[in-house]
Amino acid sequence: MRIVLLAVLCSTFAAGQVHPAFNLMPQPANLQLGTGELPVTRSFSVAITGRTELRLQRATDLFLADLRKATGMLPTSDQISDPSKATLVIHVDNPSRDIQELGEDESYVLEVSPSGAKLDAVTVLGAMRGLQTILQLVNIGPAGFTVPAVTIKDRPRFPWRGLMIDVSRHFIPLDVLKRNIDGMASVKLNVLHWHLSDNQGFRVESKRFPKLQQMGSDDQYYSQDEVRDLIAYARDRGIRVVPEFDMPGHSTAWFVGYPELASAPGPYGIERHWGIFDPAMDPTEDTTYKFLDSFIGEMTKLFPDQYFHIGGDEVNGKQWSANPKIQAFMKSHGIKDNQALQAYFTRRVQEIVHKHGKIMEGWDEILQPDTPKDVIIQSWRGQDSLASAAKMGYSGLLSFGYYLDLQWPASRHYAIDPMPAASANLSKEEQQHILGGEACMWAEYVSPEIIDSRIWPRMAAIAERLWSPKEVTDIASMYDRMHLVSRRLEWLGLTHDSNYEPMLRRIAGSDNIEALRTIGNVVEPVKDYSREETAAATPNSGDPLNRLVDAVRSESDTARHFAEAVDLFLAGKSKSTNENKIRECLVHWRDQAPAMEKLPPNPLLIEVIPISQNLAEAAQTGLAALDYVDKGQPAPESWKTAELAVIDRAAKPEGQLLIMVAPPIRKLIEAAVGQGSKAQ
Repeated sequence: MRIVLLAVLCSTFAAGQVHPAFNLMPQPANLQLGTGELPVTRSFSVAITGRTELRLQRATDLFLADLRKATGMLPTSDQISDPSKATLVIHVDNPSRDIQELGEDESYVLEVSPSGAKLDAVTVLGAMRGLQTILQLVNIGPAGFTVPAVTIKDRPRFPWRGLMIDVSRHFIPLDVLKRNIDGMASVKLNVLHWHLSDNQGFRVESKRFPKLQQMGSDDQYYSQDEVRDLIAYARDRGIRVVPEFDMPGHSTAWFVGYPELASAPGPYGIERHWGIFDPAMDPTEDTTYKFLDSFIGEMTKLFPDQYFHIGGDEVNGKQWSANPKIQAFMKSHGIKDNQALQAYFTRRVQEIVHKHGKIMEGWDEILQPDTPKDVIIQSWRGQDSLASAAKMGYSGLLSFGYYLDLQWPASRHYAIDPMPAASANLSKEEQQHILGGEACMWAEYVSPEIIDSRIWPRMAAIAERLWSPKEVTDIASMYDRMHLVSRRLEWLGLTHDSNYEPMLRRIAGSDNIEALRTIGNVVEPVKDYSREETAAATPNSGDPLNRLVDAVRSESDTARHFAEAVDLFLAGKSKSTNENKIRECLVHWRDQAPAMEKLPPNPLLIEVIPISQNLAEAAQTGLAALDYVDKGQPAPESWKTAELAVIDRAAKPEGQLLIMVAPPIRKLIEAAVGQGSKAQ
């Protein structure tokens, strides 16, 4: 029993408590807390006034379904009522547009009193955002489920708040995308950027060019009916769907079926590895543009959104430089280098996109001095690049700092703002060109089983950065609220938490996962692009994603809380309480090693054993340091040298994992030598 209790303590610590009225994420623009609370009972009902339409009715039905999930209460009767009797009255002024557009009004006013609630919005979109706020306000207390009396006047800071999901490197089924759309709606995101083609796969059915999906997808693609289904699903949740078909680079999957598009002869095969590859479309052939005209014409009819993303990034130009015909074309047309050749390609593709009634979007590389001003620039290079584009009159989005696949902590994403202090030198008109941002979930190391855990709950922190006032920056509050959002996401069917222990049981080959869970709770995957750099063999798309590095969370709450406890202890705050937490966890981490060694060996456990040993040794070192600090006697320098070597070993990646409690244990060692007397 004691082992179980310690496991709970050292895996969670106690999350800080925030007043229920402020457990909102994103934080609203303006909130005034009233007196009392509105009961949420089985008789909870909704009425609609003002403009009525099927989309609003469906949004209301979704709200009631989510409310039932959150409370576990079935209705006593029809939950759609007349305004004089309804618990919640929704009033919308204007009808939905046929196609959801950038910049539609998403504001709402929510007034809750003990006798009822009223939600006013200019558009159905605003009503959808307000309904999500109500769901977040539902809380259980002595009176049962209630919503606090409150007045909220809310609107987003940025009009474009998105999530890019790459389905090319690893195919993601429709049901997984849908549950992530549900998660997006819950935190008021409004754009799904669907990255549909790359070197590793072409994922949409083309009826005009069927060899794209027949030969370039390993039979893993979405039919056009499935695409329409997802777009309709997203629309009912207030989310636009922007497709991306990458060109002229990142395009090997196109060439498997249509090698004539490429700048070098084939044959081509689907890439099984990651990186920047040489194949690129031939920008000098008119047949390339005839093909793209027909293809883009087909896809712009399938995808109703006003924006069409062409990628345009990471073209190394090697095929162009090696092709005498292309070089001759460049010379005869006065095209000085490959960058200028790509600008020529981009300009011609933009004309095609415009011809089919869409606005082109692309990554930083598409921006050239003569790029049309209505093109949207998506910046992976950073805020300075985005601000520079704004100064030139281009609208853009920030993705730099929001790459979820880099495994950064939520706090680091949260600190990145599309419009930082440096943007103060932009005029008001130039600032309007910064539309918002998009998080990116590149799919080299995700599968349908683990993609949720790589997006959530950290995505909620980015969503808040894009919706809430710029002044909302409290990291401790963010983590408290993100923890609650994470729990709510489970009711929507997201698996970011629920898949964790089943994956541990698979690794252990046993239900006895206490020791493995202890390790998993304090490690994180290596950061940035280190997973590829530290791989024993060149990674490829066929590698199983079933190791501990795949199972663990992107950010360890246990390690974060342990680090906080160490900092408080060394600062002399709540010394006894924090020391007890620290000591109990160190003992727990030390004692997991014998239990790990008793598990029956298997290939998935082999790489975990060194991590277990390093964690146990680091914990033992931490306990010794804690004893020195307790005594108020500085530890010998020789001891420090030996113990820091232990921590250095524990801090090195093992199994492509990082022991995240190693840095705070290092602080204990440093304190034991140099600050032992001060900690008393």
